[in-house]
Amino acid sequence: MAQPSNAAKVGIMAAVLAGALIFAYRFISRETGTGGGYFVWAYVPDATGIAPHSRVLIGGIQVGVIDRIWLDKGQPRIDIKMNPEVLLYEDAAIGKRATSLIGEYFVVLIPGIEGKKKLGCPKIDPCPPEDGQIKNYIDEPSIQSLQGQISDILKDIKKVTETLSQDTSRQDIKEILDNLASVTKELNETVKENRQAITQTINNVNNITGNPDIPKILENVRVATDDVKRLLAENQAGNGKPGELREAIQRVNRASGTLEDALKHADNVAARIDRGEGTIGRLTKDETLINEVESTVETVGDLVGGIGRVQTVVSLRSDYNFLANSLKSYVELRLQPSEDKYYSIEVISDPRGKTSFEQIDVSTTNLNQPATYREIRTRTTDDLRFSFQFAKRVGPLTGRFGIKESTGGIGLDLHLLDDRLELRQDLFGFGETLTPRWRIALGYEFIRKLWLLGGVDDILNEDRRDYFVGLQLRFTDNDLKTILPFAPSLP
Repeated sequence: MAQPSNAAKVGIMAAVLAGALIFAYRFISRETGTGGGYFVWAYVPDATGIAPHSRVLIGGIQVGVIDRIWLDKGQPRIDIKMNPEVLLYEDAAIGKRATSLIGEYFVVLIPGIEGKKKLGCPKIDPCPPEDGQIKNYIDEPSIQSLQGQISDILKDIKKVTETLSQDTSRQDIKEILDNLASVTKELNETVKENRQAITQTINNVNNITGNPDIPKILENVRVATDDVKRLLAENQAGNGKPGELREAIQRVNRASGTLEDALKHADNVAARIDRGEGTIGRLTKDETLINEVESTVETVGDLVGGIGRVQTVVSLRSDYNFLANSLKSYVELRLQPSEDKYYSIEVISDPRGKTSFEQIDVSTTNLNQPATYREIRTRTTDDLRFSFQFAKRVGPLTGRFGIKESTGGIGLDLHLLDDRLELRQDLFGFGETLTPRWRIALGYEFIRKLWLLGGVDDILNEDRRDYFVGLQLRFTDNDLKTILPFAPSLP
């Protein structure tokens, strides 16, 4: 068998090496996995340390690569090519994180909440902001920010040391330390002699933290510390006068004396409270009074909390009746304390009017008529009709009962398609005619808050049966809060 030539061997080896290089490149390339992906982009405050074609991570896992870093309208912009299986949403966030102390960074993402609008464009140019821009930025600490904070701390330390190096400041600090040592010694002796009294005093002070004199005292201390800060700054700049710092320290001593007097007063007040004197003292000692106050507060809290949880739903509806050639209007107010129940109040303008029955017993002396007979008169007026119903929901069904259009009635609703499709049934009008009034309506929310309705009214009475179609606007108290700030104000 003929052996391959050296040239053939070299050619085969070159082809194998080329295939191996291509495979290795595809294996280690950072863009591997982004084929068929999509693009997003974002403005960042600073793109220092971010390199093109570097990794983009979510939770430490690479989900894309940086396609381009450039200046767009004076702002650093990063274009990112994402893996097709990783989805980003409109509340996604972008940031950069250091990989080491030498200033290298990689881009990190937070994908956002699933269910919101997805981000991404098939091409980066064009990719409008509403489709591809990541608008939230993660501001993480960096080496530069830490260096700046350390620099500020060192400057403050330098200012303090320079101030302490002055002769006047050293003398004042020496006097303060001497006074502090003397006070500490005396305080130690006092504590040993009056340990029980001091413990009682501290407990009393803890009980009267709401004393109205304390804010005034703290305000005096704040003024004094502001003076000390100002004098230190002037002494450092060379603008302060000798002795000003000493005067400020004397003010602090006077403020501490005022605080001591106030604590004595607080001790007296605490003692009165401990003995049960005054309103607060009786409140701490009288268990019956405490229980009554707690019961009243809980009752008020339950009442206010229940009112705060009630949601208000307002509906405006108008139906066109084909056979009667008339419009029927509804205004509904729902008070919904929870998701599964509500109270409905309606005012209805019905072109059929309001029908009522009147029974009259007549006694007569007319020989052509019975001596006693009964008349039943039917009266129809154009008065408004009213409804008040209680509704309870169980799964996709909602049952209603109460007053429906000024008569007793019941209802049953079926909710489908995430509550955007409703089948409503009402049975009411008992006593107005021989058979009750049965109405079926189908409603669909084709635009948010706007419903299209259609159905049959008075199905059981052939002479009064009618067909209708209508529109309904339904909005909540949250929608009212959004609309009212933009409503024109009355003069």
